[in-house]
Amino acid sequence: MDFFKNPKKASFYNGNWMYEPGIVPTFAESVATHTFEGGALTLFTSPSPNASRGGLGGPMLTVKLTSPARNVIGVEVTHFRGEAKRGPDFELGGEQTSPELREEENLLVYRTGELEARIVRHGGYMGWNMEFVGGGKPLTSSAARSAAYFYDSKSGAGYTSQQLEIGVGECIYGLGERFGPLVKNGQSVDMWQADGGTGSEQAYKNVPFYLSNRGYGVFVDSPADINFEVGTVKVERVMFTAESETLRYFVMYGAKPADVLERYTLLTGRPALPPAWSFGLWLSTSFTTDYDEATATSFIDGMAERDIPLSVFHFDCFWMRGNHWTDFVWDPEMFPDPEGMLRRYHEKGLKICVWINPYIAQQSRLFDEGMANGYLLKKEDGSVWQTDLWQSGMGIVDFTNPAACEWYAGYLREMMRMGVDCFKTDFGERIPVKGVKWYDGSDPVRMHNYYTELYNRTVFRAIESERGIGEAVVFARSGTAGTQKYPVHWGGDNAGNYPSMAETLRAGLSLAVSGYGFWSHDIGGFEATAPADLYKRWCAFGLLSSHSRLHGSSSYRVPWSFDEEASTVLRRFVRLKNSLMPYIYEHAIEAHETGVPVIRPMAFEFPDDPACAYLDRQYMLGHDLLVAPVFSPDGTAEFYVPQGKWRSLLDGKKYEGGRWYKETFDYFSLPLLVRPGAVIPVGSTETRPDYDYTDSLTLIINLPGDGAASREIPNVTGVRDALVTVTREGGKFTVSATKPLAGLAAEIDGVKYPCEGLTTTIDL
Repeated sequence: MDFFKNPKKASFYNGNWMYEPGIVPTFAESVATHTFEGGALTLFTSPSPNASRGGLGGPMLTVKLTSPARNVIGVEVTHFRGEAKRGPDFELGGEQTSPELREEENLLVYRTGELEARIVRHGGYMGWNMEFVGGGKPLTSSAARSAAYFYDSKSGAGYTSQQLEIGVGECIYGLGERFGPLVKNGQSVDMWQADGGTGSEQAYKNVPFYLSNRGYGVFVDSPADINFEVGTVKVERVMFTAESETLRYFVMYGAKPADVLERYTLLTGRPALPPAWSFGLWLSTSFTTDYDEATATSFIDGMAERDIPLSVFHFDCFWMRGNHWTDFVWDPEMFPDPEGMLRRYHEKGLKICVWINPYIAQQSRLFDEGMANGYLLKKEDGSVWQTDLWQSGMGIVDFTNPAACEWYAGYLREMMRMGVDCFKTDFGERIPVKGVKWYDGSDPVRMHNYYTELYNRTVFRAIESERGIGEAVVFARSGTAGTQKYPVHWGGDNAGNYPSMAETLRAGLSLAVSGYGFWSHDIGGFEATAPADLYKRWCAFGLLSSHSRLHGSSSYRVPWSFDEEASTVLRRFVRLKNSLMPYIYEHAIEAHETGVPVIRPMAFEFPDDPACAYLDRQYMLGHDLLVAPVFSPDGTAEFYVPQGKWRSLLDGKKYEGGRWYKETFDYFSLPLLVRPGAVIPVGSTETRPDYDYTDSLTLIINLPGDGAASREIPNVTGVRDALVTVTREGGKFTVSATKPLAGLAAEIDGVKYPCEGLTTTIDL
């Protein structure tokens, strides 16, 4: 019996006109009556536009429109309103809004900000239509036979479903971390957490939100096993379905993709700002390898001897004894003096991360305590639910029990007082749905995906309570809508080959447009040991991600275990990333404040360039840096450059946009291009990520024509410390700052010019 699988989905359609045997459909086909109270528009629909006054009984759907925020319309489709409500539910925010209703001859227009829902009252045969219009432009619509309820007479199950139109040339992105094609058109996607690795259709982070390149997004407000059919069952539509009597979704409008994501994260939450030190290099002991304190110290000292800056050292599973996970006890044979060891590592300038998971092995010292106090998930008969998959006889912490959360957090605080700074929150996907009973009575199917939110929230808040706001960071694998509030998340179990490197990037870009501002991945791949050339290519990619970690499965990932050149390559890109921290941390603050991610698909930044729509082998790091990782052993990279005059940050080479390039790069380079009209701030420190970003700052200027560009330079606490502006008029450049910046310089076409005082003019 598979305790972790979602129930098998019903199949409704047999082609365009027929239904599968036993399926009884009900559609919203005509608005019979409506009410508008308290900003909510409720539509009572008739299943037939020609129903007479005496046509009593029979199924009908109620459609309710609300607006939790400007430019956001919520739509709730309901069959039977009396269905028992069982959690969990996403925690949603919003803002004060006053939606309006305008009634025309045969039209109801529900408006919030620049977004309208235009509902036809009576449209004749198959006449139901609810069109969404944003900024005066059609976005999508719930057309004929789109809002539906399907009853399966064979199983007795009922499903509420909605279909929204896909326009010609429209591309759909998002739906969480997905390892297949970036554009989701033609894909069937189930929202179901699974530990399937990066080479499968399963995902660790399922987010029921998608972003269209037509100026809108759709969020389905349910942590249950929602099924999305993106141009599959109905090739002209996105269809999403829940086994429920009610389905609620939100349509949100934005003139730019960033505006849509800002609306979505207003509802579901924005990421905390990670501490500046977390953006440096993380080095792991790796998993299933035989290590002790001497091994760990040799790695740390080896990095220092090779002048490779290291910020965080991570102890993976075997800091604890095998089959004791999780018991928060250092293996006494391998680590006889953990407090002393952690103190010595702190003296070397390192932060410490340790691996944990929410599972409690039967051999763990926590098992009996958790069982006695009701802190572990129970079966329906009241006994503890257990499995031998992963750890012998393990139970699962029931984070719906506040006392269990505090119990688990108490052990985390003990670890932090010992010297641990943060935690890798692994697992959280294999949560049973059959024969279990949660402390708060949550529905097991809805809890399967939502569990990760409770798990990561508990750990993140425990770190905040001990270390303070602004110092908390986790390294999480699982997530759902809202879990982006607790960064950072990494991409799961990839492999040491080029296809896996590419699928890792696709997943990161998909996750980015699903509301996750920060992201990392296992450099070199987790499974197997990569060849040296791939490791070196992945180092460049990994250090041009928001967060960067060396981690693997059966072998260590220190660079000298591949070849000595790998150490030189790694040093090059760690130092480059540290020098780019004034730029990266500025975008980290933006992600924290607006929800716009640090790494972005090309289509996110260039939605009007059709050549960017399907690009998934390159990306934007922030607003102004184009990154194209090298995915081939011979060093060949094929990449597209959008319109304008771009230049390489690494060697100054100029690129004319609007065309493709095919070039060969050595291990110390890759396409890293500065956007036209941009100024890139480069810091003076390469040895660590947290330093004074305003000291001896260099501005890399790419203003090919007249114009101006500004940068907000932050400090390590996340406060904007200074504004610098560069203006070009012909051959004259003016550099101005809101405060004196010691050692400020401007670099134009490879030549540095010192800038003194608040304003400097450079006349070329």
